[in-house]
Amino acid sequence: MQSNFRRTEREWIRTSMRTPGILIFGMVMAPCGWILNLVTTVAPNWRTLQGFTNLPPDRVIEQGIFDICIASTATERQQCNLKDTAYFSNNIINIAKGMMLASLIVTLIGISVAIPGVRCWRARPQWAICTVAGVLIFCSGVLTIIPVAWYTHILQDITTSTQRIDVRVGYCIVLGYIGGIFEVLGGFVMALGCCRCCGGKNRGERPIEQVLGSRSQPQRTPRRVDVPSLTPTRSGAASSIPESNRYSLDDDVSFPRAKSPAARSGLSNPSFNGKPYDADL
Repeated sequence: MQSNFRRTEREWIRTSMRTPGILIFGMVMAPCGWILNLVTTVAPNWRTLQGFTNLPPDRVIEQGIFDICIASTATERQQCNLKDTAYFSNNIINIAKGMMLASLIVTLIGISVAIPGVRCWRARPQWAICTVAGVLIFCSGVLTIIPVAWYTHILQDITTSTQRIDVRVGYCIVLGYIGGIFEVLGGFVMALGCCRCCGGKNRGERPIEQVLGSRSQPQRTPRRVDVPSLTPTRSGAASSIPESNRYSLDDDVSFPRAKSPAARSGLSNPSFNGKPYDADL
């Protein structure tokens, strides 16, 4: 039974030796997101404090998850490594530290896994490895967005030992959102290679019957078509001509020749004494 009903799988073929676009997109977005997340983790500017009652009005305190700095807008001088026990004792600070570091590590692992899977020296990519790398990069982006969004949500409620009036979002929050979105998009698009969709366009493949065309299909026996002859027989042609208009091939039939312009011009010219020849006709 199995031999009679043999299952034929559809074959696919790559139309180009270029790396698929989804893998290029993921390999570009992941490092860009990792750099932005690294700056977000290290830079001490998750929020800024201004308008102090006991400090000059040009002083600004910049708080991050690993360091706190105080700067002067007039002289542009900055002093870091400030101590603030009340600020670093908040739960969001410790959670953000762990999740941001985990995001950086997971992104590096995902990029390391994706490098052997991407088609750089092989005929086709290893889609299973690329899918695992895409999932890791996607998870690293989620690990970045969660602490950044949480920190932004409770921005005004984070305690600190310094009395402040104005609290503003720092540039690290913006970079964290951008870096996390880059990694989420890059990992998601790279993971799309786990399945062949859109007619294989996500992998840069096409069905082999579309590429080879009729060469891959079985040869068909040409159908014979009887075409009637368009050359009539002599007897049939003679019978169709009226008796009065028939003539034999042996009859001497002469047709008048048209005079050439040179002959007509010579006859009309009185001074022309030459005789027209056949070459003039």
